[in-house]
Amino acid sequence: MVSPIDASIPDVLRLLVVPVFGWAAWRDVKTRRIPNRTWYPLAALAVVLLAVEGWQAWTGTAYETRWFALRAAISLGFVAPLVVAFWWFRAFGGADAKAFLVVAVLFPTFPTYEVAGWVLPYQQTAVGVFSLTILTNTVLFGALYPVAVLTRNAVAGRFSSVMFVGKPVSWDAIPTEHGRLLETPEGTTRSGVDLDAVRMYLRWRGLTLAELRERADHFRDPATLPAAPNPPGDGAVSVEELRADGGQSATREATPKSDASEADPWGAAAFLDDIDHGAYGTTPEGLRDGLDVLVRDDEVWVSPGIPFVVPLFVGTVVALTYGDLLFGALDLLGLTGLA
Repeated sequence: MVSPIDASIPDVLRLLVVPVFGWAAWRDVKTRRIPNRTWYPLAALAVVLLAVEGWQAWTGTAYETRWFALRAAISLGFVAPLVVAFWWFRAFGGADAKAFLVVAVLFPTFPTYEVAGWVLPYQQTAVGVFSLTILTNTVLFGALYPVAVLTRNAVAGRFSSVMFVGKPVSWDAIPTEHGRLLETPEGTTRSGVDLDAVRMYLRWRGLTLAELRERADHFRDPATLPAAPNPPGDGAVSVEELRADGGQSATREATPKSDASEADPWGAAAFLDDIDHGAYGTTPEGLRDGLDVLVRDDEVWVSPGIPFVVPLFVGTVVALTYGDLLFGALDLLGLTGLA
């Protein structure tokens, strides 16, 4: 019986990234949370396969030593540091960076699959570093996101200076929405408060957004902060809401209301000082501005951000079948010398 896929054992094992990345993409869309343990088996597999193929290249049994070493060096010495740099400058999230680091170790060279007489990936590159192909494919698919958002807003007649990165959201959808607020009391912004930080603040106080809106002037006063706040969590949506005393406290040390309100509206600084970890780069000023907008407006602009594992999953599948999209386009234009 002829196997439907003819490939080396290492290349067959590399296909495990497809279901794992698919599950991670689904999880990223639904929760914006991907457990660290997701990457451990793939990372272990990547190291083992790199060692096996490195040995084969060294002994000359499967790879030409110089080319394998060069491609592995580019994947580990260029692609991996580039991904870390993207993460450092917040172009990638932590899960995105971990996934790309796995790719850099798992795919230093192009895999080869023969399926029904077709040799895949179809579009090869001159460099031959497959992790670089996955990275460029991912970036290209990710670049389509703002175009899609802009088009959707334009068709719906929703016009704003942030219409290419955001969407209008009703205030009552905010508790289950992921992303970043694109408004301050003064107008639009690209660096508004993270909605996960807002959820952390509300859970810390034991309040819902509806309760905060209903008595905004009351809860703006930090004298109403609870004496024993709830654990804030990490802002994830799928967490049971913690209810305390509605923000009331008879035991917190009293401060004259006008002085306290002016010193720390909403108790934003007290919240950030009290939690034992960061709140996604949130500052007291940013949190106050976000809360002021959320209690004032019935609809706000929110940037859902790009769940980058989604284009990574699509880019990987396309890379394993078609190959390198950028190189294919350049080849089509006759700019690669391979046409």
